[in-house]
Amino acid sequence: MAKQPINVTVGTLTLDRDIHAGAVTTFNRAAGCTVTLPASAGKGDEYVLFVGTTISSNSFKVQVANANDTLAGGVSISTDIAGVTMLTGGTDDTITMSGSTTGGVAGSWVKLVDVSVGKWMVSGFLASTGTEATPFSAAVS
Repeated sequence: MAKQPINVTVGTLTLDRDIHAGAVTTFNRAAGCTVTLPASAGKGDEYVLFVGTTISSNSFKVQVANANDTLAGGVSISTDIAGVTMLTGGTDDTITMSGSTTGGVAGSWVKLVDVSVGKWMVSGFLASTGTEATPFSAAVS
């Protein structure tokens, strides 16, 4: 049975397996939020993060817990019907949505799955404005 959606309005959040895994976590904070995933352990936990309120200042950032974890996969990002697909690089560990070119418009979402020690699988759709740009980077040290 799926868990009830969780509404978030705070500026920082560390996801907890017992609370957030298997639930849709909706972010309703126009000033953005920094979300930290748990350390990957290969347990198969799924985290779905949904942007309920368009980011209008700062950013909506999703980052891994430590310098050993990375992201693998990609997301579709679109301003219009054409859109593009953005893939992670080998060392990417952070997703940053700006509320414009890198996603973060209401309706954007990512799903992260703990597939193995040191690896998160990422998929999703990011609604954007302007010329689409990659939301992925290697920023966690």
